Amino acid sequence: MKVALVHDWLNGMRGGEKILEVLAEIFPSADVYTLLYQPEKICGAINRLNVHTSFVQKLPFVRKYYRYYLPIFPKAIESFKLEGYDLVISTSHCVAKGIVAPKNACNICYCLTPIRYVWDFGRDYFGFKRFLLMPFLNRIKTWDQKTSSRPQYYISISQTVANRVKRYYNKESAIVYPPVDADFFMPQDKDGDFYLVVSALVPYKRIDLAVEAFNELGLPLKIIGTGTDFKHLQKKARPNIQFLGWQSDEAVRDYYARCKALIFPGIEDFGITVLEAQACGRPVIAFSAGGALETVDEKIPTGVFFNEQTAESLVNTIKEFEKKKHLFNKQKTREHILQFDRKLFKQRLKDEIQGLFNLHNNSKNSK
Repeated sequence: MKVALVHDWLNGMRGGEKILEVLAEIFPSADVYTLLYQPEKICGAINRLNVHTSFVQKLPFVRKYYRYYLPIFPKAIESFKLEGYDLVISTSHCVAKGIVAPKNACNICYCLTPIRYVWDFGRDYFGFKRFLLMPFLNRIKTWDQKTSSRPQYYISISQTVANRVKRYYNKESAIVYPPVDADFFMPQDKDGDFYLVVSALVPYKRIDLAVEAFNELGLPLKIIGTGTDFKHLQKKARPNIQFLGWQSDEAVRDYYARCKALIFPGIEDFGITVLEAQACGRPVIAFSAGGALETVDEKIPTGVFFNEQTAESLVNTIKEFEKKKHLFNKQKTREHILQFDRKLFKQRLKDEIQGLFNLHNNSKNSK
């Protein structure tokens, strides 16, 4: 069986790339097609595959400003000539699902989300610039809908994303939750007196709410991450808030294991940091929307939700958490999250893909 894996771009190991890493392990002879590739930032399992890039790879300043080329991404993904593949799997949050697969191939999209730049978070990504970009964004939205039938099957990373796939594409999808590496993220005996944010510092993550809340509370908060909002947030923050920038996986694990709780104020498609914190035995304080609703359990409890996306609501929830933090148990929190362990994910994803491939072949043979 000849397999093609399609990914939007490869310039870091975030949640989507960790899913692609598992696919690379399942299909070690696959070819990879991607708009942009920076091998020094990518894991060995993916780098060992034969990676094909688009013309975007050669554009000026593309490593730093690749998102500015968004209007030509549809053309770039369609420029690939896939011939002779039996199975095409796209891991897509932008345009990868629009790949043109061979006529008889089984074409599966593992959907991280429909294009968030045009459907859900355009205001947060582009601000007032979105009015200038509206003709381009509308063109991409139209293209995204028109190409939604290219994959014969969809797998979504959460019910939140499955709902979007249904709403925007009118397609049903199976759900296979992304993994957490529970062998790496583990509890420790150490305890700290700080709260923690681990996030890209970009507008839609709503880290501004955490800064405002902890400015008022005066409690210690450590923020791990980089992004366009770094300097802006740093200027707003009082001395009890510490910005740590980029940290290694080992350092992040150490901070997870010692924090009082992870603060998660945005609306995420899934939210891998929520899993990582719980795998380390630590509770999560999250806004009650998006993927966090599917991974945090208030009954056990492994965390608590605040119901309005405001600093005031977050402040009130943290005050309540401070009174009840003795109710949270490291071992129970970790046990809850083991259902998302990487080994289980790998088998679930492999079984789901095999089932869809068999369904496709049976359907093809019956015609």
